[in-house]
Amino acid sequence: MSPHIRSARLWSAAVTAALALTFVGTGQASAADVNNVRNAGFESGLANWTCSANSGTTVGSPVHGGAAALKATPAGQDNARCAQTVAVKPNSTYSLSAWVQGGYAYLGVTGTGTTDVSTWTPDSPTWKQLTTSFTTGSATTSVTLYLNGWYGQAAYYADDVQVYGPDGGGGTDPAPTVPAAPAGLAVTGTTSSSVSLSWNGVSGATAYTVYRDGAKAATVTGTSATVSGLAASTAYSFQVTASNAAGESARSAAVTATTAATGGGGGGIGLPKHAVTGYWQNFNNGATVQKLSDVPSAYDIIAVAFADATTTPGAVSFTLDSAGLGGYTVDQFKADIRAKQAAGKKVIVSVGGQNGTVSINDSASATNFANSVYALMQTYGFDGVDIDLENGLNATYMTQALRALAAKAGPSLILTMAPQTIDMQSPSAGYFQTALNVKDILTVVNMQYYNSGSMLGCDGKVYSQGTVDFLTALACIQLQNGLAPSQVGLGLPASTRAAGGGYVAPSVVNAALDCLTKLTDCGTFKPSKTYPDLRGAMTWSTNWDATAGNAWSTSVGAHVHALP
Repeated sequence: MSPHIRSARLWSAAVTAALALTFVGTGQASAADVNNVRNAGFESGLANWTCSANSGTTVGSPVHGGAAALKATPAGQDNARCAQTVAVKPNSTYSLSAWVQGGYAYLGVTGTGTTDVSTWTPDSPTWKQLTTSFTTGSATTSVTLYLNGWYGQAAYYADDVQVYGPDGGGGTDPAPTVPAAPAGLAVTGTTSSSVSLSWNGVSGATAYTVYRDGAKAATVTGTSATVSGLAASTAYSFQVTASNAAGESARSAAVTATTAATGGGGGGIGLPKHAVTGYWQNFNNGATVQKLSDVPSAYDIIAVAFADATTTPGAVSFTLDSAGLGGYTVDQFKADIRAKQAAGKKVIVSVGGQNGTVSINDSASATNFANSVYALMQTYGFDGVDIDLENGLNATYMTQALRALAAKAGPSLILTMAPQTIDMQSPSAGYFQTALNVKDILTVVNMQYYNSGSMLGCDGKVYSQGTVDFLTALACIQLQNGLAPSQVGLGLPASTRAAGGGYVAPSVVNAALDCLTKLTDCGTFKPSKTYPDLRGAMTWSTNWDATAGNAWSTSVGAHVHALP
């Protein structure tokens, strides 16, 4: 949430380029088709592969299949590209696929003699399959297959790569066999109308089918799924199978889940129907220095930025910057929290920020996170927590951490999130998965519609930041993919100095709110229906708002509170 430009801006051109690709559905493989990739599962180290700047290595964990996988780590000037020349036949169609995990990952081919293709995914905490296809030209006998990440981002993992089609004569991997039944099927979240599931990946699988009470409910390529359209307060049984060109596995062991009793989302006790969130800076970066008592009453949720990571994995702490805040004492701070709460406001602690280093990637760190945040709630009187982790998160263990915190804090917990735009482009992204997993305890997701560049809207078109269409078309993705309208807010900077890009005037924020709730004041994009329960808006920060004379909260605050 800092005013510096985030790394997501680097993705603007990459996203735009990805939109130009045509993804062709892969058909049923013929009996003569083979996988033309050599050492496709990295069981022989990096044999047959070349990785830029010595960025690649092989690891024994995590793996999708077999005993090894590729780990490639980008640097500031290197995207960790690992490539292989693959023999192919001219005038032939091939399916291209790979299983990836970790940081941003690209898969593609060049030198096809027709149209080179690629596909990509944002960070994925579990194995996810990338797929596309290509056709070779009349004189093409080889193509260059590549995997890469993105500059300065987290390492990516890859396994079980395939260029499947006619034998190019360069050496092959064996034809697929029917995969084993998936293990580890577990329920990761429930709402009144949906159940979220995850399971372990199976070597050689290209798709998974979820069965609800014996009937097919969903088919996915990854190792998680959310089954929706369910009745409230109802028990359901689930199983999953793995499949590939050779056939479908036996069904997994069954798990049972019971949906929640009521609809919508959770985590909003004591809040108005429409709410304004503002981040309060526990540091001096040139914006107006404030005490909590200085924050205008237009703000319904005040997120104290930020809690800090400790040396204990997953654990966080908070230290008031008394010196930087003009001698503001801990006792004054606590008293101001109580006063805001007495006025009907919520004060929460935000974890992360641009430089946040909190990592929750196993059960122990999840427990440490829940325990430490709850300790801060007891010490300072915070009403809950905001998740503002801008370097990716593990959906499985963050879900575990938040549910453990909710069990301690009870139903009054306020839980908010502030993902970047790239984190909410798809429900398969880790942040989006986490939000859906904890929908029953989630208050609001205030995505940051700034420091972003261009992104996809729910209609598949590209929109540039700084416009009403950018706000409405990207909010639509969340509204159409599982979040309740009451769990969606628009996050914008309070002034031009508060962010590196994406600032819009308060009038544009208000127009976007009206477009989403009433279908008025829309730009070229118009939602398919109204969302009158939309939660509201957020800004970075109350301090930058004060620097600009509180123009943002005066205009947007009044508009939010007057929504239907």
